[in-house]
Amino acid sequence: MPPRPPLPSRKPAEPLLQQRSFAALILALISLVGLLMANDNIRRGIVVLAVTLVIGGGGLWLSTTAMSRAKKAGTARPRLSVLATVLAVAGTGLSAIALLGFALFWPQISQYSRCMAGANTVIAQTTCNKQLSNSLPTNVHVFGN
Repeated sequence: MPPRPPLPSRKPAEPLLQQRSFAALILALISLVGLLMANDNIRRGIVVLAVTLVIGGGGLWLSTTAMSRAKKAGTARPRLSVLATVLAVAGTGLSAIALLGFALFWPQISQYSRCMAGANTVIAQTTCNKQLSNSLPTNVHVFGN
């Protein structure tokens, strides 16, 4: 089998598209870091998750439009655009799943948060965990119980 001829190299993407792709990567990373900040305070966590959802969506939009515009212009794909897309999908998807979980189980999560706020001992925290597990539907398992 004869070797294939090399593919013609494309000219690099325009600087504007490179900058757009870099901005998308920064937004995607911010959305992933924001996921780590949704911890103790439930209400603040919901706001943080909503913001990370918007930021991740913005990064996803920027990266996909940068790739689309580069393709239309017949240039190479902007550097880091695929990485930005993957990270933005991850940040947006995880934020959406977490917000959906909060929406579906808000009464249980709210009660658990109030219980844990008053739990000063390990036994009290274990009681709160058991109460949460008992209040969820039987097909949802929390804490490996």
